[in-house]
Amino acid sequence: MSSATQVLAAPPRRRESAGRLRGIVTGVIVLLLLIWTLFPFYWAFISSIKNPADNYGNKWLPFVSFVPTLQPWRDLWSIREIRDSMVNSAVVSVGAATIAVVLGTLAAYGIARFRFHRPKNGSLTTWFLSQRVLPPVIFVTPYFLIFLQFGLLDTLWGLVLLNATFNLAFPVIILTQMFREIPYELEEAAQIDGETRFGIFLKIAVPLVLPGLVVSWILCLAFSWNEFLFGFAMTQTEARVMPVYLAGGDQTRGVDFQAIGTRMLLTASVPLLAALAAQRYIVRGLSLGAVKG
Repeated sequence: MSSATQVLAAPPRRRESAGRLRGIVTGVIVLLLLIWTLFPFYWAFISSIKNPADNYGNKWLPFVSFVPTLQPWRDLWSIREIRDSMVNSAVVSVGAATIAVVLGTLAAYGIARFRFHRPKNGSLTTWFLSQRVLPPVIFVTPYFLIFLQFGLLDTLWGLVLLNATFNLAFPVIILTQMFREIPYELEEAAQIDGETRFGIFLKIAVPLVLPGLVVSWILCLAFSWNEFLFGFAMTQTEARVMPVYLAGGDQTRGVDFQAIGTRMLLTASVPLLAALAAQRYIVRGLSLGAVKG
């Protein structure tokens, strides 16, 4: 009798052991992924509080292997080009995100509520999506010639238009599905009450997709802020943005680790803080705007 009980009790124990083993393996994998993801930020932070002589050798623990200092940060803010690049990046990212969201919201509402034939609605959505799928490097030469023709080289307005063009896909893709999920009966009731189509769009449709608008704006802001290729190819001195200036840490005497660390943290902080501030809108907007199969 006791042996039969032991035989019956063995499988649950094995399942419990297997479940515990899977949990340990999952925890180890998550820990390794976190280390892999967060180590560059840790390196940038450590480098930003070191003296130049402390960059050589295995000195990774502040107050243990080296004495931290804020001098690299003081040197960072004393450079006029850094301050100008931060302002340029802010103007370009905010301007491009705003233009992309305004135009993308109109396009998304049109695709969701009207039926097109040449081209069809699906083809229009695919065309917007192709702006993010195609490699940006193939557009550098034609846009450079266009900017040269219209005097937009090394101007903030040129970078705003360029980033707005390539980030237009985000609000279109996200908001199209959200507009489709709005009950059409709400708009029909407003039409019966005498509201115009544009009034329905502004007073009914837009407020209902507000989380999607915030998500789209944050995504456009982040991608415009981090854009390096067009900022490097289309600017020289007046409109230089922060990612381009970040790449200037490689000097003739070697790599300036303090400069790279401080500039990296400063550059990454803006989209990170914006995402944290709008976190609840981002989660809700991405879940509401998910494309159904």
